[in-house]
Amino acid sequence: MVNHEFRLFQVGNVIISPDVVTEFFCCDLSKCQGRCCIEGESGAPLAEDEIAQMEAVLPAIESELSEKARAVIESQGVADIDRDGDLVTSIVDGRDCIFTCYENGLCLCASERAFRQGRTAWCKPRSCSLYPIREKRLSGGLVGLNLHRWDVCEPARQKGRQLGIRAYQFLREPLIARFGKKWYEELEETIIELHKNRVL
Repeated sequence: MVNHEFRLFQVGNVIISPDVVTEFFCCDLSKCQGRCCIEGESGAPLAEDEIAQMEAVLPAIESELSEKARAVIESQGVADIDRDGDLVTSIVDGRDCIFTCYENGLCLCASERAFRQGRTAWCKPRSCSLYPIREKRLSGGLVGLNLHRWDVCEPARQKGRQLGIRAYQFLREPLIARFGKKWYEELEETIIELHKNRVL
């Protein structure tokens, strides 16, 4: 049971919302069918340095993208600015990510598939790897981590609950890739302490 008076805690320069470590989550692609790649009003959040990486993988995956996606890339590139002024992946028809592809009825990321097949050295944007955790730049060099809730991911919450997997555990590797193994170990130690103090 979460102490609802407890709001945020800090590990290194990262301010963390408690639901990141209390909410259950484990992707269930067979149930959601990858709808997170094709629903929503804007693309996935991007860091500026990721644009070049996205462009670099295009030769390996371009033939796997839809004709409309290739047209969008040709006209505006792999990235766009959404209505909130944020840098995001370009999308098709106001919804589908340009990197969307389909396999056995499932919506997949062409870039991630190519990476897992050993055809590219880059997988996908950090925001996709870390989802449902969302990262936000704060003042003073701090970073904020919050948990995004979307009805598309209800099967993932159910599966996480069945398996006893929390969001931060499911995203162990992406979190280590983003913040480092030492940081993740400090996160685990902090969580243990918070449980001991009955804060979480």
